[in-house]
Amino acid sequence: MTRYLLRRLAFLVVSLVLASVVLFVLLRMLPGDPANALTSVGASPEQIAAARHTIGSDKPLPEQFTHWIGQLASGDLGTSFVSSLPVGPEVLTRLNVTVPLTLAAFVLAVVIAVPAGFAAAYKRHTWYGALLSGVSQLGIAVPVFWLGMILIAVFALNAGWLPAGGFPPDGWAQPAQAVRSLVLPVVTIALVMSASLIRYVHSATLDVLDSDYLRTARALGSSFSGAMWRHGLRNASVPVISVLGMELASTLLGAVVVESVYALPGLGSFLATGIAQHDYPVIQGVLFVSTLAVLVIGFAADLVQRIIDPRLRDRLSGGAR
Repeated sequence: MTRYLLRRLAFLVVSLVLASVVLFVLLRMLPGDPANALTSVGASPEQIAAARHTIGSDKPLPEQFTHWIGQLASGDLGTSFVSSLPVGPEVLTRLNVTVPLTLAAFVLAVVIAVPAGFAAAYKRHTWYGALLSGVSQLGIAVPVFWLGMILIAVFALNAGWLPAGGFPPDGWAQPAQAVRSLVLPVVTIALVMSASLIRYVHSATLDVLDSDYLRTARALGSSFSGAMWRHGLRNASVPVISVLGMELASTLLGAVVVESVYALPGLGSFLATGIAQHDYPVIQGVLFVSTLAVLVIGFAADLVQRIIDPRLRDRLSGGAR
């Protein structure tokens, strides 16, 4: 296990370096000049050249890349071209919105999907089992921004129960208002995510219900619930954990849509602003942090799988020998 952890950590570091290279190159290939964000319409060539010198975009690309990697190595995400403020503290501030939003939506989606997926599989020959499967299929096809607008219209504009968008200026210093402002975004993400998760839980549960070891346990006198708890749960959870990791990572990356719909000052809206202004340090900083989060989530999901499933541990030990 120690060798496995070291290999995975080495893979994480290499992946971050490669992602940094790809990110830097792709940004420089996009059309548009970041110096335009610092100059007015109709600026003279001299003014544009001065703006490029100010932000350092007139330097050779290898020099720009070396400078950025050096900043990352020291924990510095750079300085915004537009606001001239450090990107790192702004990213941390935005994470105070994005992380609670993502985690709360993830937990709610799991709470919905696990029992619904199990019921859809266990009662697959009944009308409500088929209904659960059909609803999950329909939910996958629903765009998250469309669902968000529907929820705003119903619960904010018509009922007036919840705010239609925004976040308290003081952030979590006003916890009640902060929680109320996240209710609709959390529900929006959770409903879309749970529709996808129900399918995976349904499939994993079917595999367990049709397995020989479950029938053997029942034949030896175990109750259905006891056999599922002792034998089925662990086997069904292994593939689901991998999917949960991917769903959590994709939710973090896709928060830009929901944050735009609800006007939340999170990481996604910060990225959208950076893209609109060609603010390279902002784009690089947000995407680097997001990439790091995705890699860490994948590492954690893989580790949990090996802890739960002894077959993976045995395979790992055999490979180490």
